[in-house]
Amino acid sequence: MATAAVAQASSSSSLMPPPPPSAAAEEILAQALEIQDADPPRAISLLQSVLRDSSSAAEVLRVKEQAISVLSELFSQQKRAEDLRSLLTELRPFFAVIPKAKTAKIVRGVIDAVAKIPGTSTLQISLCREMVEWTRTEKRTFLRQRVEARLAALLMEVKDYSEALALITKLVREVRKLDDKLLLVDIDLLESKLHFALRNLPKAKAALTAARTAANAIYVPPAQQGTIDLQSGILHAEEKDYKTGFSYFYEGFEAFNALDDPRAVFSLKYMLLCKIMTNQADDVGSLISSKAGLKYTGVELDAMKAVAEAYAKRSLKDFEEALAMYKPQLEEDPIVHRHLSSLYDTLLEQNLCRLIEPFSRVEITHISRLIGLPIETVEKKLSQMILDKKFLGTLDQGAGCLIIFDSAQTDGIYPATLDTISNVSKVVDSLYLKSAKIMA
Repeated sequence: MATAAVAQASSSSSLMPPPPPSAAAEEILAQALEIQDADPPRAISLLQSVLRDSSSAAEVLRVKEQAISVLSELFSQQKRAEDLRSLLTELRPFFAVIPKAKTAKIVRGVIDAVAKIPGTSTLQISLCREMVEWTRTEKRTFLRQRVEARLAALLMEVKDYSEALALITKLVREVRKLDDKLLLVDIDLLESKLHFALRNLPKAKAALTAARTAANAIYVPPAQQGTIDLQSGILHAEEKDYKTGFSYFYEGFEAFNALDDPRAVFSLKYMLLCKIMTNQADDVGSLISSKAGLKYTGVELDAMKAVAEAYAKRSLKDFEEALAMYKPQLEEDPIVHRHLSSLYDTLLEQNLCRLIEPFSRVEITHISRLIGLPIETVEKKLSQMILDKKFLGTLDQGAGCLIIFDSAQTDGIYPATLDTISNVSKVVDSLYLKSAKIMA
């Protein structure tokens, strides 16, 4: 009896169907998720085994999508950029059996994972070029346009402006025909940044206006709206309209702050810059110590605070010390550097004018000693100020002296005489017209 029962049990177990492929794949994925922190190589091996599953069942495809996302993140954490590149190539057969929208999401996710690894700009450009060629072959226009937009942004980062501009110009024409507003906003914004980098302000403003027009027709995510406001502030600041620039930077800061976007600190930094440039350096401290400012306390804000304090004291020495101490935050930021160069020139001119005011003839070495700058720098700046007619004088280079002339007093009798003659001429003309009417 016992033997018969065992035989019956074994025969019934042999008749039971094997677990479906989706269940096995889900089990492997769950196991990989459990050990991804403790044993990343083992987790990567398990996830790759999920992707090698040849089943095309809907549940298996769903599990594969999750596995790709986790695998991309693990490769990014392990800084295995080449493996991410290989992953995109290996997934091409998988892309043929899933919807095009999901393909686009996966491709962008893998490229984003590569971007998280520092020093991979060249690899990202190469990867984007490969994907553009593949999308052309597969006739996936939607994905190709987005990858090309990403490629143009990468080319701009590595300062290959000519190729980036050619690619953007072609993309703008193509996307406008398709009327894809959301992508058009991205491309117009990118074009504005590109023209700004090339110092072509009119075209940068035109591209930004086009981006705003497209954005007004659709719902724009808060991060994208913040980017538009940030670019608007940069362009207004470039035109010396610092008050309007400040308001745009504030709008951008609020958007990024709500999203905990790292660009919030740059918006706040540019707000402080606008305050300094409008002679409101005293407001910098209150902005930094505000509730929103305290959240972003760090070296970026410390740099702007040091500049504000130097400007408030009108001290060139403190200004130069701030520039030297915070070189990555000030001189290596092209936007801040451009405005601080102008501010430094203004501060230097003010200090030189104050120093030479009591003299009619003074040695350049004495001015250099008083201001604490090299003789060559002082001489060059004084000659520039004379040419710009900031004061009347001449440089006697033989004697190494600056000769300052008294301001010429303009005689007011000549302009008054010219005004009188002009008025008399008008009266004579009026009388002539009246006499002509009477004679007629």
